[in-house]
Order: sequence, then C-alpha cells, then structure tokens
Amino acid sequence: MAGNNLIGYLPKSTPIHQLSGFSKLLCFLMISVVGMISYDTRFLLALAVFSVILFKTAKISYREISFVVKFIAFFSILNLLTVSLFAPEYGVTIYGTRHVILEGIGRYTLTQEQLFYEFNLLIKYFVTIPPGLIFILTTNPSELASSIHRVGGSYKIAYAFSLALRYIPDIQEDFRTISKAQQARGNELSKKASLVKRVRGNLTIAIPLIFSSLERIETISSAMELRRFGKKKSRTWLLAKPLKQNDYLALAMVLFLCSAGILLLFVNGGRFYNPFR
Repeated sequence: MAGNNLIGYLPKSTPIHQLSGFSKLLCFLMISVVGMISYDTRFLLALAVFSVILFKTAKISYREISFVVKFIAFFSILNLLTVSLFAPEYGVTIYGTRHVILEGIGRYTLTQEQLFYEFNLLIKYFVTIPPGLIFILTTNPSELASSIHRVGGSYKIAYAFSLALRYIPDIQEDFRTISKAQQARGNELSKKASLVKRVRGNLTIAIPLIFSSLERIETISSAMELRRFGKKKSRTWLLAKPLKQNDYLALAMVLFLCSAGILLLFVNGGRFYNPFR
C-alpha cells in the first residue's frame, strides 16, 4: 500500500498503533473541534507542534502519504487564495485595526491583519490534518468498530465508521484506474501536461468516480441486507481491543490541551487572539 501511495491502515508497531481505535477517534475529534474553534495563534502553534510530534511517533514516512499531502496542499493553498479574493478585509474586520503593508486597488489592499488571519488558517491545517492521517493510517477498521461498540456505541454506527475507513483505499484505486483510462483515450493527466489541463482532466474523473462509488454503496447495502444486518440487537467482532492505561493517558493529555484552548477563549474574551491591540 505504501508503494502505491494509497491511504489506508498501515500495520506497524508504535505506541499510537497500540491505542484503541475509539480513543484515537475521540482524540482526533477533540483536537479538530478545538483547533477549528480557536484562533489563538499561540495555542494553535502548540497544537500544531503536538500534532507533528504525534505524526513522527507514528513513524509515518512522506513516501507513504505523498499523494494525499500534495492533494491537500493544493486545496489548502486554493482555500487561502479564495479567502484573499472574496474577503480581503476580513482580518481588518476581526481585529478592528488596519495596518497597510501594500496599497492595492479598492479593497484589495494587503494588511497585517489579513496576513495574520490567513496565517492562523494555515496553522489550522497543521493542527487538524496530521491527526486525521494518523487516525486513518494507524487504525484497523474492524478494530475501530469493535472499540466503539464495546464502549456503548451502536454497532450500526460502529460499522459505518469501519466501512468508511475500509473503502478509502478502494476509492483511491478507482480514481487511479479512471485516470489511467482517461490517459489511454488521449487525455494527458501526467506531470507533462500544464496545471490547468491537469486540474480540468481530474475534474472529469469526478463523475465516473461518483457513479462507481454509488454502485459500490448499492452492492454493499444489498449484501448487508441479504445477511440480515441490523436485525439483531448486538453482534460479535473478529477484532476487539479494550481501553487500557495508555488509552486513558492519551485521552487525559488531549483533554488537558482542549481545556487549555477553551480557557483561552475566556482569557481572550472570544475566539481571536489580537496582537494589534
């Protein structure tokens, strides 16, 4: 899987791999929520460093995630450019001051406030994306489902999480298959083509990819219905991993960080840390 740059579970022997799928899911959700709510640059930088350290601890190499990193980086840059285009004065509105760096045309003026706001957006990517990748790459889908069920969650919801993780590599493989089929028909999508042509070509892949995904969903749904999935109140699992001491330590550590982020909301008098006051 690593050689094909597909994103899915990678079995390794690390402390993060040994954690329960449920505890990893809960940690990921808590970090993501508090990271999205807070705009305190100091707190976001601390969370970003913490996320990168977790990433190194999980022993995930760039070669294993190069495809998805490039994909995420493209849309992250696109998002920042879109914010600059449609809301060039949003930073000024938030922080209540205006320090001009470069005069532009009309409202398209480069200010310290806007740069600082978009810098916070950039940090947020480093806060949320590494934990998300860690969760996907270190969690066995079947083990995640059993963990959620063991702590009282519905096995139907647990199985939905399991399916979502299990079919991420399949969707990526479909994308590559369709891409190769398009190139076989003369549509150049490799690095030889211009960026605009590659973006346009990848957009044409979306429609057949959606239809293939819908077909897969229908097949899985029919198979589950034939096996009378959901008729029983409970079920057994092939893989099960109970919560251990390290799981509670991980949850306590993340809960402490999230509590610090919530505390800063009251200290700052809101979501934003304002260095311009």
